[in-house]
Amino acid sequence: MKRTIEGVLPIAHTPFTDDDRIDEGSFQRQIDWAYAQGAQGFCTGMVSELLRLTADERRELTHKLVQWSAGRGVVVISVGAESIPQALVYAREAELAGADAVMAIPPISTALPDAELRYYYQTLAETISLPVIVQDASAYVGRPIPLALQIELLQQYGEEKILFKPEASPIGPNLTRLRDATGGRARVYEGSGGILLIDSFRRGIRGTMPGMEFLDAIIPLWKALQRGDDETAYRIYFPVCALVALQLQAGLDGFLAIEKYLLKQRGLFQTDRRRRPNSWTLDEETRLEVDRLFQRMQQALR
Repeated sequence: MKRTIEGVLPIAHTPFTDDDRIDEGSFQRQIDWAYAQGAQGFCTGMVSELLRLTADERRELTHKLVQWSAGRGVVVISVGAESIPQALVYAREAELAGADAVMAIPPISTALPDAELRYYYQTLAETISLPVIVQDASAYVGRPIPLALQIELLQQYGEEKILFKPEASPIGPNLTRLRDATGGRARVYEGSGGILLIDSFRRGIRGTMPGMEFLDAIIPLWKALQRGDDETAYRIYFPVCALVALQLQAGLDGFLAIEKYLLKQRGLFQTDRRRRPNSWTLDEETRLEVDRLFQRMQQALR
């Protein structure tokens, strides 16, 4: 059965044991918790630490994630890589495993001309039957994907095949440009962690792909926006914004360090270990502020 890709679709984090192996028990616990909160499914992405996994780990994990989801919702697998053969290996694996869509950032090790970038996404789209989410993660890695190229891909393959997760700054105006340039046909998802969720919702997104750590706040925030309840939406939104602001100060590793700290605090992960090397580590004063803000977020949910 074809599932609709919409709503709250958190990005799963990869838990590790103390000896740096993927902790499958914690991973399953995280997915079960996401569905218990009301998620419509989940994805893998940059904060899944995919670029720090081996190729074998990525391929094996794809199959296990679909199995652990057990048909309860959408599964989107991130397949971005530095070459087309690599990306196709991961994309074919996602298709074989029974995923619902793939998501791909462009190669980040070189600045690609438009023709090469176009060929990269065209090859993905034409090789597998799954929808392809074109992810511009240039707010923290890589370079922006030109708007004209995004429009061209949509016109060539249609809105059932090509979807978008635009994260180039400024995110809000870029969402509007993509929406308006495609007459609202583009199916767009945002991934700001929650800090730009309300602004993005008002610009017509189909769903949000936050981290797991604030999911119990993001889902009621999304539902409040859907029913036009601004009072509830902003009450939840402000502590989430403050928490994400702390994550943003250190880029991708800022998100990872705080996300894993909170998932361990919640009892979902056994450790907060990240794959090394890391560019930033959670210091004691930041940790204390995270704890204070997390308590405020929990109070806002009562």
